[in-house]
Amino acid sequence: MKNASIAVTGIWQAEDDGVLNPATVRLVPGAIIPKAPGSAGLTPLAAPGNFDVSQLMLDDLRGRIRHALLADRLAAPRGGQMTATEVLERSAETARLLGATYGRLQSELLTPLIGRCLAILRRRGEVPPILLDGREVRLTYQSPLARVQGRADAANTLLFLQAVAALGPQAAAQLDIPAATQYLARALSAPAGILNPIQES
Repeated sequence: MKNASIAVTGIWQAEDDGVLNPATVRLVPGAIIPKAPGSAGLTPLAAPGNFDVSQLMLDDLRGRIRHALLADRLAAPRGGQMTATEVLERSAETARLLGATYGRLQSELLTPLIGRCLAILRRRGEVPPILLDGREVRLTYQSPLARVQGRADAANTLLFLQAVAALGPQAAAQLDIPAATQYLARALSAPAGILNPIQES
């Protein structure tokens, strides 16, 4: 703290010429300090150490920006190349670290913002109500956290299907394969066009 104070305010020396009064000198930007003609006036005394306060301020500003952008929440890659398993594990770790932030942004910012925008556009008549079978369609969106959770649910379902298949034909007969396919498509956000339409009985 002493070094920082010296680096900011400095140590000065002045000639005792009867003109410069050190008690009235204020070291502020744009200050005009009178001095006697031919005198050195107020000169800084060189400090023995090089203490760069501006670099500390820039580092602190960078750190706050990285913290605001959540860039400091993620660990750096431990190697130049990562395997597929390591990529998946890092994605899961990212979801765990940023899950609360994503959830709060979605519930407190995105949902009210999108609802308000749609309400304004409908009141102005620019967006008509979207109706399907006489009922109004509710728009939904998926955050990165929801997609990661969907992949985890799909992985658990696939693991279950593999375990059931290993039990034999009697266990496999208990499965509804079309329903499982529909669930995996929803969990992985697959486009609806790649699936056959559900046959109503």
